[in-house]
Amino acid sequence: MKTLVTGGAGFIGSHVAKWLLKDQHEVVILDDLSGGYVENVPPTAKFIQGSVTDYPLVKDLFAAEQFDYVYHLAAYAAEGLSHFIRRFNYENNLSGSVNLINQSVLHRVKCVVFTSSIAVYGSPQPPMVETMLPCPEDPYGIAKYAVELDLQAAHHQFGLNTIIFRPHNVYGEGQNIGDKYRNVIGIFMNQILHGHPLTVFGNGEQTRAFTYIDDVAPIIARSIENKAAYGEIFNIGGSQPYTINELAIAVCQMMGVSPNITHFEARHEVVHAYSSHEKLAQYFNISCPVGLQEGLSKMAEWVQRVGPRQTKEFAEIEIPFGLPQGW
Repeated sequence: MKTLVTGGAGFIGSHVAKWLLKDQHEVVILDDLSGGYVENVPPTAKFIQGSVTDYPLVKDLFAAEQFDYVYHLAAYAAEGLSHFIRRFNYENNLSGSVNLINQSVLHRVKCVVFTSSIAVYGSPQPPMVETMLPCPEDPYGIAKYAVELDLQAAHHQFGLNTIIFRPHNVYGEGQNIGDKYRNVIGIFMNQILHGHPLTVFGNGEQTRAFTYIDDVAPIIARSIENKAAYGEIFNIGGSQPYTINELAIAVCQMMGVSPNITHFEARHEVVHAYSSHEKLAQYFNISCPVGLQEGLSKMAEWVQRVGPRQTKEFAEIEIPFGLPQGW
């Protein structure tokens, strides 16, 4: 089986690629390294540095490799920042995805596995359930939902098989902790390594359920083996919600420091976001999830070993006013 993994030098993508390699896939990774690292690429995978937005590159890659399966994980997943980088968001997260869908149809790919997001739901009363009508509130969620709809249209018109996962707040070893716009656990740990206070927007009573990487990567990687899952959409991730204040204290404990928290002005975001995973359990064998304390311990050990990452400013903010404090 020859398999393309986009975003395979990134966090979730690299873990999915490792599981595919364990299952004897021949893996080709396409990644522009805008948010990932070469060291994340499994040594037995073929690595192509490039972007899903480069249509000639994508066309040539599909023609040369003749993929059986496509796992599309390449995205810039910064919900809050997406309000200020709308063009970049849609070019990368929507137009780039359409490039892959076109080629998957043309080359008769057996199945496209797409990682969407619970950002598609917006802010209904949680837990979010797959039967809810999506109503995204930020450009990132809008782009993800648009790709979901396009995949469904490609299935109805051309018979393209798809599996869509909606993960949320995934963390663990290999995450880009240097990105200050996304992934709150990585942000907190990097701030501690730099000796900075933890920054929390608003009162910190927002709730999220956090997901350890090993609870999602193998399910996503092996999903193609379950033909009953073709054409379905699944929430995937942790089920126990925590406030951001609770998370900040837990991270400090795991990193061995006293809590030092600075509260910034609240930013525009969904206040309570966590999802139901009953449907996922009906289709896949779900092992006992890694609890937050255990997952934070594993990630903290890795973070302290690799050391701090330098925080980078986003290069091309398109709307420079109204940015949240600290951005």
